[in-house]
Amino acid sequence: HFENLLSRADCTKNWTEKIYRQTEVVLQPNPGARIEEFLFEKLDRKVPPRPTNGDILGQFMLEAAKEFGPGTPYGSTLIKVGDCQRRLGGAEREFLQTSSISFLTPLRNFLEGDWRTISKERRLLENRRLDLDACKARLKKAKTAEAKAAAVPDFQETRPCHYVLSASASALWNEELDKAEHELRVAQTEFDRQAEVTRLLLEGISNTHVNHLHCLCEFVEVQAMYYSQCHKYMQELQKELGRWFKQKLKLNAKFTHPQVIQSVNSHPAGSPTDPSAFPQLNSPSPLKTDTLQIEEVQPPASGTRKAKVLYDYDAADSNELSLRADELITVYTVPGMDSDWLIGERGNQKGTVPVTYLELLS
Repeated sequence: HFENLLSRADCTKNWTEKIYRQTEVVLQPNPGARIEEFLFEKLDRKVPPRPTNGDILGQFMLEAAKEFGPGTPYGSTLIKVGDCQRRLGGAEREFLQTSSISFLTPLRNFLEGDWRTISKERRLLENRRLDLDACKARLKKAKTAEAKAAAVPDFQETRPCHYVLSASASALWNEELDKAEHELRVAQTEFDRQAEVTRLLLEGISNTHVNHLHCLCEFVEVQAMYYSQCHKYMQELQKELGRWFKQKLKLNAKFTHPQVIQSVNSHPAGSPTDPSAFPQLNSPSPLKTDTLQIEEVQPPASGTRKAKVLYDYDAADSNELSLRADELITVYTVPGMDSDWLIGERGNQKGTVPVTYLELLS
């Protein structure tokens, strides 16, 4: 039973150390930063706040947006993504701090506290065992000498160095035997006491497993919360960019309408133009005008294709088809249709869909 306890304790120590080291790598991949934190900890000083990679990336994007112009499409997008990256950096910083307290600290306390105590007591137990073995060897030697003295009472060979002439060799070896037995009893008592202390400490490994189990569950909850928060931030950013991109696509589609190009080409430079020849900015996009009635559109003779929806898309009007991520729809195009849009069909439903939200399948 004691050997099993020793084996279990060694296994716990080895794997706890490996899990602790690898968790450190996961939370802080930079070895230089880990060494810096270790030195500050040994010097009993507070680790200075360090920006996360997300904080740095977000700051770079915001500074770049100022240079490019916050009013430009690229600059405004950099501002949106940079703010999101900074929020991700803040979530990461909170995750690192909470994980260190709830998971790394208990593992480190075990390695630097409980395990050191167990190792110390095991070394003492090993010393007590060596003392006990020496006492047993001394007793065995005394018994052998006593038996030899009783069988062959030759004072010249059996007497000790300081032999008293008035005493017999047998009496002296009896005294030596009694002394060896007393020392053996003392050594056995000390060994048993130390073995009991060590056994209790080793049996405490079970409580250590329970404690580490709770810490592991807390770490999983913190990690799940962190990834959920990051996913929420990215979804919000994705929807915001999707709405902006959708507006840009519609605006571009209006200004690239063939009627606009024809009207511009029909009036030479410097000549007055008829404003009515241009579609108004707030007029429906070419996909929604009389040139393309969704109910009248039929699949082309060249065939259709399947497409996988990458992101959710909410239809802006009755001519568009709402999409849900990961669903499969049938798509095709018709002559005169803007290249940024396709006709999508799902069952009995039909409508225009943006190409950027789709992955065309072969």
